[in-house]
Amino acid sequence: MNLTRALLTLLVGALLFALAAAGLYELVGADAFADYQDDLAYYAQAHMLLVLKSMGLALLVGIPSGILLSRPAMRGSAERLMQVFNLGNTLPSLAVLALAMAFLGIGERPAILALWLASLLPIVRNTYAGLRALNPALLEASRAMGMTPRQALFGVELPNALPVLMAGVRTALTINVGTAPLAFLIGADSFGSLIFPGIYLNDFDQLLIGASCTALLAIALDALIAWSTSVWLARRGLAR
Repeated sequence: MNLTRALLTLLVGALLFALAAAGLYELVGADAFADYQDDLAYYAQAHMLLVLKSMGLALLVGIPSGILLSRPAMRGSAERLMQVFNLGNTLPSLAVLALAMAFLGIGERPAILALWLASLLPIVRNTYAGLRALNPALLEASRAMGMTPRQALFGVELPNALPVLMAGVRTALTINVGTAPLAFLIGADSFGSLIFPGIYLNDFDQLLIGASCTALLAIALDALIAWSTSVWLARRGLAR
């Protein structure tokens, strides 16, 4: 039943996404899309690469950090240490990009650093919160079965904390995709390469294509992550 519900959700989401894309196509017009077809494909690829690289780094750092902060020995100082990961969200996005550019120059590398910093906090905090919110009876049962702390972490804690953890990943991904267009300002290609020239040149079609594609990409990736998580949980009997 849960798998059927997840499939139905995916179909409804795909239909809504197709309707939104069709509405954009109708609003902008076939001629405008034809004019920007090659640019759109190139900048979509560049945008995705920025998102994938920075999100990959954020996951590699954020999930282990959240796990570490949730351990009993670290809980007393967890909230104070959490502020370290809040750096990318406390500072304005343009300031983070400017600081990254000051250290790494212009291009893709400072953009990835800035997006990585912006994506860290939701992943760390939700990993920590998901593990802290687990029913103590689950942990007691794992100890009673003779599980080692490592076995309990990967076999009991993380699977049950996954819905909260993945909510953080989805939030971080949305922030990442929405911030990536600003990378144009420090010399990295993204949908911002359509948005900002569209503003400067007062080209409404170019601006609308870049902004709308950014929004559609964020929606599509969020829906894909949500659906994949639902399917994974349903197959393991953990769906809520």
